This record gives sequence, C-alpha cells and structure tokens, in this order.
Amino acid sequence: MSTIIYAHRGASKYAPENTMPAFELAYKHGADGIETDVQLTKDNIPVLIHDEQLNRTTNGKGFVKDFTYDELKQLDAGSWKSYHYKDTTIPTLDDLLAWNQDKQLKLNIELKNNIVFYQGLEDIVCQKLAKYKMTKHTVISSFNHDSITKIYDRKVDIDYALLSGRHNKALVPYSKKIKAKGIHISYRLLSNRLVMLANDNQLYVAVYTVNSSIAIKKAIRLGCHALFTDVPKLAIDIKKRRFTERN
Repeated sequence: MSTIIYAHRGASKYAPENTMPAFELAYKHGADGIETDVQLTKDNIPVLIHDEQLNRTTNGKGFVKDFTYDELKQLDAGSWKSYHYKDTTIPTLDDLLAWNQDKQLKLNIELKNNIVFYQGLEDIVCQKLAKYKMTKHTVISSFNHDSITKIYDRKVDIDYALLSGRHNKALVPYSKKIKAKGIHISYRLLSNRLVMLANDNQLYVAVYTVNSSIAIKKAIRLGCHALFTDVPKLAIDIKKRRFTERN
C-alpha cells in the first residue's frame, strides 16, 4: 500500500491556505490529494476556509456565517501570506470541484461544524459532490461526530472518517459501528499499536499534520493509509525515495 499524500489546505507552507493558488501549487508539486475545510455563508454557499472567523486569513473581521458569499468574495485572502497573492479570494466548494474535474485528485473535505452549527451542511456538501461526480474521489471528515453520524444515517455513497486529536478508547469501535472507512488522528497519537488495532477492525489510519522528514517517514513506515502535510513536495519525494530503496 502506498501512503496517500494530501496537501493540507493546499501547499499551505508556500501559498495562502485554502485558496486556489495553494491547490494549484499542490497539484504542481505532485500531491495525491487536497485537504480543505468547508463552512457555509449566510446565504448557504459552501466556502473553503479553516477558521470560523475571518480575521487571521483575510482582511475582513467577524464570522464566516454572518456574511453572504458576495460579501466574502470582496475580501483579500492572500496578502496575509505574501503580497504576491494580493486579492486572492476565498473559494467556494464549487470552485474546487470544477477545477478538479480534469485532474481527478483525491479530496478530503473537512466539515468545520464543531464550533459553529451549520444547518444542512452535510446535505449541501454531499449534493455538490454528486453534482460534480466527485463522490468516488472524496472522503468527508469532521471533529463533530454527530455530523458524521448524519452522513451514516443518510446512507450516502461517500466515504467518511472521524477526526480526533485526543486519546479516545471509543474511537475505533465507534468508527466501525457507524461504518466509517477510517480514523484521522493527530500525529502525536500515532503508534504502531493504534494502526494495527484500526486495521484489525477494517479501518484505515490517516495522520495530520506532518511536515518534518522524521514525521513523514514514520507515518509511511507504520503503514498509514494517508497523511496530511503543508509541504506535499517533501512528502512525495520521501515516498518516492522509499519506494526506490525497497525496489
């Protein structure tokens, strides 16, 4: 099994996270997939941004949920990273899915609804994935386990996984119970024992966010199904070298 390399919010070490330039750069660097975060605007447009508030990654202030998409697209979501990215906008989920039509990268869509409740977020995202025929290329994940349970209850034909940053003995049995495909864990939780326990229960393990050579090598060595990194080129190069050495 070859570990899938997801560009965490795109190639976010070098370009403004969760923007089309970051996704483009990840593609150029050879990433296997894109990880991104989705929230809803005031008018229920799914947009790609990590923080519930706009302050850190845009020149706006306030909560994403309190603005329409027309208002959000006026914001600069790139200058905070570099003047080179001035006037980069917050993309919609449609922007990413349309862009990926000819690339067919794997996608990990994180539902950012563990702090702010977004009515209907699960259904909106699933409908978009179906519209663009991206269901087979996508994993949906969330720290909000109730949200993942909603997807399970709807019996949609999309893979989904639970996110966890803390030790949780119930994570594996609960994930198996709701027919999740895997568990996405913080790197500090990664151990050979957990990977084996998950695999014994027909679950894969993906790990976030690994940016150092040591961490990337450990994730690959322990047989993680996927890893999330801000530096996809480094991870791809390490994976290629490991494949060459073993052959």
